[in-house]
Amino acid sequence: MPRIVTIGVGTFTLSTFVEQLRAAGFVQLLDTRQRRGVRGPECAWASSHRLQPALAAVGIEYRHCRELAPTTELRRSQSAEEARQGVGKRNRRARTDRDVRRYHSEILDHADREALVSQVPTSNPAGMLCVERDPEACHRSLIARRLDEQFGVTVEHLRPS
Repeated sequence: MPRIVTIGVGTFTLSTFVEQLRAAGFVQLLDTRQRRGVRGPECAWASSHRLQPALAAVGIEYRHCRELAPTTELRRSQSAEEARQGVGKRNRRARTDRDVRRYHSEILDHADREALVSQVPTSNPAGMLCVERDPEACHRSLIARRLDEQFGVTVEHLRPS
């Protein structure tokens, strides 16, 4: 059975990120971001054009799974709710129930999850990447939970130390 380990950009550097992936035995990284650029000098390494060559150099396959990314409208809605609550994106610790419902109904319920699981290796774990440090604050945990419920995929969450 496939094993998926979620990981966020969080407070990693490129070297600590790649080392975490190598230590976990990743052979594939599923990027679930819509836009694969990251703002700010501390996370610029996670922009796709920098990340892909670093992964290739250590033998980790990169796959962009844009169909699983929240739409611009969903992200704007979430940002508006966070602003209303006085919570900054980098301080978010959980998603609102409303955003979870919308993500499921607008994205996850329509994604070809069977095709995704069929392309995940069974010999080594695949990583599932997004930006947020905490999986509870990110859609990647929703994807992983659904894959576990539907297909029995083993799920683990890596966090920066």
